[in-house]
Amino acid sequence: MVKVVARTLVRAECIEAYQALAKEIVEKTVREPGNVFYTMNQSTEDRRLHAMIEAWESMEALQAHMASEHFRRIVPQMAQYAQEKYPPEVYTELTFETPII
Repeated sequence: MVKVVARTLVRAECIEAYQALAKEIVEKTVREPGNVFYTMNQSTEDRRLHAMIEAWESMEALQAHMASEHFRRIVPQMAQYAQEKYPPEVYTELTFETPII
């Protein structure tokens, strides 16, 4: 499983517009093959800080998402509202076997 955390500090006056685009991309993305979850989150300490937290069955599913029409259209629109955009963090999930006692 591949997980992504993509954080953006949104300009205060642009939060509503940013969240409207986030709503659209979430609605479209959760229907994609290979998507496990895809959520937009807002910091409880700084309402400008948003994090897209997502999980994919494979790197191929994530790459297909990034090539999708809605990703290529919406993400650049969201970027125009950013005060600061941080590099996306990509993780692979570690699994640990529990020994049988």
